[in-house]
Amino acid sequence: MPKKRIATIARKTKETNIKLKINLDGTGKSKIKTGIGFFDHMLDLFSKHSLIDLDVSCKGDTHVDMHHTVEDVGICLGQALKKALGKKAGIERYSSVTLPMDEALCEIVIDISGRPHLTFNVDFPKKRFDKFDQEVVKEFFEALVINALVTVHVNLIRGTNTHHIIEAIFKAFGVALSKACQLNPRKKGVPSTKGVL
Repeated sequence: MPKKRIATIARKTKETNIKLKINLDGTGKSKIKTGIGFFDHMLDLFSKHSLIDLDVSCKGDTHVDMHHTVEDVGICLGQALKKALGKKAGIERYSSVTLPMDEALCEIVIDISGRPHLTFNVDFPKKRFDKFDQEVVKEFFEALVINALVTVHVNLIRGTNTHHIIEAIFKAFGVALSKACQLNPRKKGVPSTKGVL
């Protein structure tokens, strides 16, 4: 029986108090409460399409703005991902997904490399919509890749609706991450000639 790839992270600062749990081999069940409705919706979509069970509770200083909450959840998700992956033995490691959301089309490319890097090729039509600041989307992914030690390329191919663009990004990331984390019985040990990731 393979080891369960589950991780729990608790992080408390003067700006946020977060408890987060993931199960990489789940069924896409989620329980999300960050105090930011649209962000909750995006994390729920991520969980559903990645099949990663995700439980997030965050009390943040949203009376100031949403930046600290979104970035700190990204930090915790990255830390949980790194912890749940362990030594990364037997994982696929690489994946690439192109996913549509109506008129929006987004490509996500992932390498669970042990090296943090984010390329974020996205131009949003609007800076804000429904009180959600789109700038925090990049901050979320930056915090995640730095703490998970993964390489992620986010490429918006086309899109005119900001909501659809962000939704396509989170869905595509979920699908791509699921594929990269998938265990391949033909792969023995760590998928690297260095012997470590």
